[in-house]
Amino acid sequence: MPRTYRSLTRVPEFTPFFAAAALRVGASTVSGLALAVLVYDRTRSPLLSALSMFGPSFAQMLGATLLLSAADRLPPRAALGGLSAVGALGTLALCLPGLPLWAVFAVLLGQGLADSLAGGVRYGLLTEILPPGDYLLGRSLLAVCAGVTQIAGYALGGLLVAALSPHGALLTAAGLSLAAAVTVRCGLRRRAPRAGGRPSPAETWRGNVTLFSDPARRALYLALWVPNGLIVGCESLFVPYDAAHAGLLFAAAAGGMLIGDAVAGRYLPARLRDRLAAPLRLLLAVPYLVFALEPGPVVAAVTVAVASVGFSAGLLMQERLVALLPEGTQGQALGLHSAGMLTLQGVCAAPAGALAQYTSAAVAMTVLAAASVVVTLVLEPRLRTSRLRVRPSPSSVRGTAQ
Repeated sequence: MPRTYRSLTRVPEFTPFFAAAALRVGASTVSGLALAVLVYDRTRSPLLSALSMFGPSFAQMLGATLLLSAADRLPPRAALGGLSAVGALGTLALCLPGLPLWAVFAVLLGQGLADSLAGGVRYGLLTEILPPGDYLLGRSLLAVCAGVTQIAGYALGGLLVAALSPHGALLTAAGLSLAAAVTVRCGLRRRAPRAGGRPSPAETWRGNVTLFSDPARRALYLALWVPNGLIVGCESLFVPYDAAHAGLLFAAAAGGMLIGDAVAGRYLPARLRDRLAAPLRLLLAVPYLVFALEPGPVVAAVTVAVASVGFSAGLLMQERLVALLPEGTQGQALGLHSAGMLTLQGVCAAPAGALAQYTSAAVAMTVLAAASVVVTLVLEPRLRTSRLRVRPSPSSVRGTAQ
């Protein structure tokens, strides 16, 4: 009998793990929107606004290069709880009145490094909490949760910014991060590290070289990172495109992603998952070409929601990636996926903001969407190798991952 999302809640420790993940997504969503508004109000710069919201992603690849070997070599409960507490302290620091912009971005850099390690710890821990046959279903549920939490987070962030101030929204985000740390500490049991030895940059580098040396895995990583990053670059311009309705656009993006993740991760038959990855990556980008016409808030929101269904391509491709991983590399491999994806999001936010500063947000969004289409078409022939090497297992039919 197929497992369901509801059945996962009966697995010991999954509920507090799930709750802590949701709290961290909510904290990141609220703080990102608040900080983007705060920086834009201070500077009137689309570039700095985009970097303030997605800038921590720049640190993700640095963390993936230096820190990810620790994802399997630290006690997971202590590491995950401690990293959530670091996130809370960093967000509190951003609330300090008169904090210089260079200090704001220094804090964001530190948060990005912590988040890069937290991703590997979190999803490595999930492999211990859930039975092997339920891991992919659990990742799918977490992806759906992220969509719901982002919708609520952007709505809450918009209300807090309007009713209080960006600083009030940042204080709320710090509270959410602290709640996540407490949930981890009280809800999860102590575990030994998954791997022996001391974490080091050299160990991290050796593991990453092994993961990236296989052509099939390399093509999958690039397909997971680059088209996604270019479209998130478009999202980084929602505030300068229409500051009054930015919350609506972010919520629409989260809603579309939620629908795509729910359908692809729970209901899409295995025979279709393999065929739809490329069309969904095109769906992610093509609707954004409408922004060349500078649509109003309603049309823009519908466009963003439809496009964001295409984020579910990540579910379908990561199912292949998990099947191609060497034994004992799950924490680092999944951390590398998360860090690379977030890094590309930050990397793409920079040229998006720069281009918008010298043209307009609408022009920049159109250019990035066209680039995403081109990258998808170029990478597709290289992904055939990974499809040929993967054969669906009975457990893989029950769920996918993001």
